[in-house]
Amino acid sequence: MTAIVIDGKSIAREERKELRKRIERLAGRGITPGLAVVMVGEDPASKVYVRNKIRACKELGICSSSVVLPLDADQTALLNTIKSLNHDDKVHGIIVQLPIPKHLDVRAVTESIDLHKDVDGFHLYNVGGLMVGNMVFPPCTPYGVQVLLERSGIEVQGKNVVVVGASNIVGKPMAMMLLRNDATVSICHVKTRDLAQYTILADILVVAAGQPRLIRPEMVRRGAVVIDVGINRLEDGTLVGDVDFETVCEKASYITPVPGGVGPMTVTMLLHNTVSAAERAGR
Repeated sequence: MTAIVIDGKSIAREERKELRKRIERLAGRGITPGLAVVMVGEDPASKVYVRNKIRACKELGICSSSVVLPLDADQTALLNTIKSLNHDDKVHGIIVQLPIPKHLDVRAVTESIDLHKDVDGFHLYNVGGLMVGNMVFPPCTPYGVQVLLERSGIEVQGKNVVVVGASNIVGKPMAMMLLRNDATVSICHVKTRDLAQYTILADILVVAAGQPRLIRPEMVRRGAVVIDVGINRLEDGTLVGDVDFETVCEKASYITPVPGGVGPMTVTMLLHNTVSAAERAGR
């Protein structure tokens, strides 16, 4: 068996076509969706991520801006910046590019964002909403995975799903979103004892552990769907996922590549949430 490779770039393009129609309808009402990205310091990786988000906005007709604070900016300066954006009617979505310096309180920062502009889905209200089904915005990466599965015709209801990775950004919200869709979900991580005894039972395996090529073929049930959220840069500059793609694709039925799988969907769902925020504000 050779797995069908899920083309995240192609699915993202289809999603963006639908977003363009929604943006055009907003334009007819005199509304241009606006996204503000706040960054503290100029971490090279963060600059690349921000540049990609700004470029994606421009391609769709979303008004975007970036605010860069110095690396030594204090909590008050950052919170005041967010407060100003909260009160700017032209800004419908606000994200703070993570990670931020350790002297800043991440929770206080994310909770200072107006929950109706929290297009990253990190506000405590949105996180809690995953539990009870009343969130304003879903977190972008798990949402992107959900759309990949839906667009690929992969049913999750009643399936055994194993999520490897328990971060607040991907692992935990991913598990809750799958549970809400009636999957039976197990959450593991890199410290799980005998990880393979869990992964081998998965109909759908979602890996977001941040450890290159953690998942090997002997850990995967034949015919499983494998979603690789990880992205790791090796010493030679090569980008690889958390799954050993070349060998696992011989056992899986579907698999996402790295790059070109989940990554394009994360940015696309950020744009989706921004457009949704503009539509809400324009009601």
